[in-house]
Amino acid sequence: MDRYHQGSLAVQERVGVRELAEHVGRSIGAGIKDVAADFLARQPHLVVGAADAAGRLWASLLTGPPGFVRATGTDRIAVTGGLPAGDPLTAALATAGTRVGTIALDPRTRRRMRLNGTLEPAPGGFEVAAEQVFANCPKYLQKRQPLDLAAEGPGVVRRGDALTAGQQRAVRAADTFFVATTAEDGTDASHRGGLPGFVEVLSPTELSWPDYPGNSMFLTLGNLAADPRAGLLFPHWETGAVLQLSGRARTEFAADGSRSVRFRIESAVEALHPGRLRWSAPEYSPANPAPPSHRGSTTR
Repeated sequence: MDRYHQGSLAVQERVGVRELAEHVGRSIGAGIKDVAADFLARQPHLVVGAADAAGRLWASLLTGPPGFVRATGTDRIAVTGGLPAGDPLTAALATAGTRVGTIALDPRTRRRMRLNGTLEPAPGGFEVAAEQVFANCPKYLQKRQPLDLAAEGPGVVRRGDALTAGQQRAVRAADTFFVATTAEDGTDASHRGGLPGFVEVLSPTELSWPDYPGNSMFLTLGNLAADPRAGLLFPHWETGAVLQLSGRARTEFAADGSRSVRFRIESAVEALHPGRLRWSAPEYSPANPAPPSHRGSTTR
């Protein structure tokens, strides 16, 4: 199995981690092991990344009782239910052959698992034939506990092509978001975390965030090197609100070896869906660096 395409290989070479990436990449498989199946069966959330009919990339959040996501063998998962009304990926997740990236992240345990593959509609939901399955380390994951399900909600409350003042405040306060990217070998959904302020709002249509050291595979940055489309999902954990952004991103490499990503917004959807899950305030990861605006400060 080819673990990396040319985009990821180019970033690995530029950063000087090609040998390490080859070693770490051995963790990527096509099979779902028993421990992974057990993990999935415990999750109340699943993030899915895909492209809509117009080719825009989005990341969406599915919620359900534990067991709504389950392995149905060593190479396939089944998801019961679908996306809330008005979600940008509703049609895509009902279309056979959609390339999807999924990530199950458990804030209770700081564990996460990614599974990428091809979607097939199924009665009451959909299935994904697994092509890439792997776990990630707990770096930059904030710990939270589930509180309750909010039965009511207006659904989609705003659509636009730029961030409102309130949405800008929400992004600046975020400690977690998810990013969907794509390339010729499929679509991927990943996680980014840090202390509030790690995502900078440069303007109502442009964001930036640092690329913190990770597993050295550079799947996300590699995809962006091959295809600049990206979809971001900002969950507001305490209220259950979601902010979804679709646009294009590029990686900037600094002379000191650091990296950051610039994202230009093309479309935004804000929603407060019924049936959303609300979580506790976070216990921040000890791995979180100081956000850009706080670097050099003597206080934390």
